[in-house]
Amino acid sequence: MKLVVGLGNPGPLYLGTRHNVGFEAVDRLARRIAPPSSCIPKSRFGGLVLDTEIAGEKVMLLKPLTFMNLSGQSVAEAARFYKLETETQLFVLVDDIALPCGSIRIRSEGSAGGHNGLSDIESKIGSAKYARCRIGVDAPGRIPQADYVLGKFREEQRAPVEDAINTAVDATLCWLQSGLTEAMNRFNRRSADETPRSAELNS
Repeated sequence: MKLVVGLGNPGPLYLGTRHNVGFEAVDRLARRIAPPSSCIPKSRFGGLVLDTEIAGEKVMLLKPLTFMNLSGQSVAEAARFYKLETETQLFVLVDDIALPCGSIRIRSEGSAGGHNGLSDIESKIGSAKYARCRIGVDAPGRIPQADYVLGKFREEQRAPVEDAINTAVDATLCWLQSGLTEAMNRFNRRSADETPRSAELNS
């Protein structure tokens, strides 16, 4: 079994905000891999859950509804229930202000980089060794970071962000089907090749 988690904040107030690109990515993934008739999430583990299968393996998609800073509660509860080895069975989709819009970066482990959602996951599962796909949302510049990530994308940011979300979905599918090394080799290289164009759009 594999667990794919998209991070964000629940409720209409946060729709379309930079902090919610993880939610957007997991929603888009659900539409790609699950039949429309089954795309009805259930409430479990303090979040919304969709159970499906890829190539005969069970896959659970999870959107924690605990708000970003407490995401680890939901993730840890699901991981404990299914006795997951988080190093190989957990994949987290999350926003990143250190990356330009239009780019993604996949890592097998690492620091939370100041991201409260990742920090809480690491605290609750007791490890930083889990795969994460960071989706670039640009640096806040002079805007306070909390205001920036809870704000909506500027018009010129939206197109590259849409591309990045689609790429993140492709990367997640690659992880599910071919493993982390293949996903990193394919999509980190692609993202690096495309970053100059994305950065130019935002200059």
